[in-house]
Amino acid sequence: MAGLGVPMSRAIDMGRYERGIYSLQEWIEGEDAEALIPTLPTNEQARLGNMAGGILKTIHSIPRSGEFEDWDTLFNRKIDKRIQNYLACPLTYEGDAFFFRAIERHRGLLKNRPQSCHHGDYHVGNMMIDRDSQLVLIDFDRLDFGDPWEEFNRLFWSVKASAIFAKALVDAYFDSLIPCCFWELFQLYISVGALSSLPWAIPFGDKDVSNMREMAGILLDWYPKEDECIPTWYRGHSI
Repeated sequence: MAGLGVPMSRAIDMGRYERGIYSLQEWIEGEDAEALIPTLPTNEQARLGNMAGGILKTIHSIPRSGEFEDWDTLFNRKIDKRIQNYLACPLTYEGDAFFFRAIERHRGLLKNRPQSCHHGDYHVGNMMIDRDSQLVLIDFDRLDFGDPWEEFNRLFWSVKASAIFAKALVDAYFDSLIPCCFWELFQLYISVGALSSLPWAIPFGDKDVSNMREMAGILLDWYPKEDECIPTWYRGHSI
């Protein structure tokens, strides 16, 4: 990624020591994007969103190589496991039927999806704004491979900070030519994420459970009409 020009904390050294492995990285002088972006003028929020979309597109230009399982098989297995965990969970979301219906309605779109490199947790909370007002990525500890569009499953956190930023990110990624099936797969991926988040949150306590409930409620508000796949935050902002 660094070789492709992705703005990030570059590795200086890596090695082993008696208790494990160490990684020494460059320091990033700047501010947390999640806190700073909502305070900026709208045109600045959009500029940074455009930058984030371009960076993500660059990351996804790195294809998965070697032998690997079809995405359809791999992710459907993950869906089944996450639904099983949710159904076994002592807590539920009000309105969770929407997530189940979205998953079943769009599962067929997983066939023949490409696989590429993922940052693994791509949202405004894992970005910084440096002293030159440029976006810099951090936290690559969940790096993996999969359908490029699955990477948008964390977009909720960017929307929460700035819908303008999030819309610009999507537009820049697709050069403003967004395929209809993107929004359908997006709905599937965020629905799977919502169902998995509640069982995940329980061991961490009431605060995390409350946060996941709030997230699920906001996701449901994005789709006042169930047959509408484009979320309200995207339709409601012109840049």
